[in-house]
Amino acid sequence: MKRILIVKVTSLGDIVETLPVVSDLRRAFPSAKVDWAADAAFADIIRWSRGVDRVLSAPLRKFKKARNWNDLKEITGSISELRAEKYDVIVDIHGVYKSAIIAFIARGRRRYGYLNQDLGERGAAFAYNARFGPRPHTDAWRGMRVSVADALGYEIQETPDYDLRLPEPTHDLGIPRGGAPIAMLFHATSADVKKWPKDHWAEVGRWLVERGYQIALPWGTERERGEAQAIAALVPQALVLPKLSVEECAHWIQASELVVGTDTGLVHLAHALQRRTVMLFAATSREHFGIHEPGRSVSVGDGGAPPDVPQVLGAIQSVLAPAEANRHAHAGVITR
Repeated sequence: MKRILIVKVTSLGDIVETLPVVSDLRRAFPSAKVDWAADAAFADIIRWSRGVDRVLSAPLRKFKKARNWNDLKEITGSISELRAEKYDVIVDIHGVYKSAIIAFIARGRRRYGYLNQDLGERGAAFAYNARFGPRPHTDAWRGMRVSVADALGYEIQETPDYDLRLPEPTHDLGIPRGGAPIAMLFHATSADVKKWPKDHWAEVGRWLVERGYQIALPWGTERERGEAQAIAALVPQALVLPKLSVEECAHWIQASELVVGTDTGLVHLAHALQRRTVMLFAATSREHFGIHEPGRSVSVGDGGAPPDVPQVLGAIQSVLAPAEANRHAHAGVITR
């Protein structure tokens, strides 16, 4: 196996949770080159993976929104780059029309895709000359890894390895250093059904402030900025952050001790960056899309059954307990 192409086009959380597939392939085929085809909006995150040799990207989402001629030229130009290599294996772990078209255009001996019943869009089946096995009875993220491993004949390690390295920041991001530990509250989400009430966020924020944490509230749109300001008005000394790029936000996440947030891509990124993370579910399936690593990451709530404040505080305590015990030990404090 000399060259492998991963096709996973969008979106942020899915891209992040596909990164362990790269580490799996690296362990199974140490000398192979691993390339990845994705939407240009997420290409930088893939470049943070130390295991990816080449990122092939085109502004598909941007063109769909704006129908800009320059974006179309860029998409056309990307086809030549995509076909510049011949792959031993192409694995489409997205399973929709746009990913299937990329897999079909790329030059490769074997093009793997999901079985028809497991595809996101049935019409994508035209692109494949090989199929993954039936979708495993597990969460979506482990399922991707198992599907590729079974098809290519290797075993996965149970603990996913995201293997991320952030680039050095190009300017001062204003991150407080050496003071109170930072807790980032990702209250914002693109879907209203995923939101958690402002008063709940404020109660969690005050609880953390009482325990010595500095609250940081990120946002992406003007509406979300207003929501952040409303929460900050109820939480002593909470910081409403400036508008951040994904890379800048990743540096804030890396500097934080705790991240609490809704089921969104940036909270998946916090989990991948090994932060202590609590993910809140209100509209989607925790079992299918959640994160879990004992003592570090946990998901609470579920589709149609958002968590209450005591549940979230209990989840926070479960991921903070090891860190706080460590702090007390270093300070020479004996705890019971």
